[in-house]
Amino acid sequence: MAKNYKIFVSHSWSYSSDLTDLQNLLNSRGYFNVEFTEASKDVPINSTNASYIKAKLRAKISTSDIVLALAGIYASHSDWMPWELDTAKSLGIPIIGVIPRGQERISQEVYSRSVVDVKWSTESIVEAIRNHAK
Repeated sequence: MAKNYKIFVSHSWSYSSDLTDLQNLLNSRGYFNVEFTEASKDVPINSTNASYIKAKLRAKISTSDIVLALAGIYASHSDWMPWELDTAKSLGIPIIGVIPRGQERISQEVYSRSVVDVKWSTESIVEAIRNHAK
């Protein structure tokens, strides 16, 4: 029986199409079961209270097997991504940087916290998840 991986994707809401594309990529991979735990535009945390949002995100991250961080340069300008990645590190959740298609440069915010960075390829992402998930 295949393992079911709980994945939190740290992403920028301004580039939410990358999140959707990544979810579709992993959901379409045969013999690889995933459950996504992050907040998104489709499933937001309906609050403007930062402490409340952080508590909800911490709970989502803590139940995840791994964090995938979309490593586009926009991550360096996100208010939330560094906090999510630092939270994952403090909880012992491994972080994989996923380099969006066509990107040459990646965010230092992701690179400095990830255990490995992989290109946008189903097999390289799946292999990294299998090798590093808790």
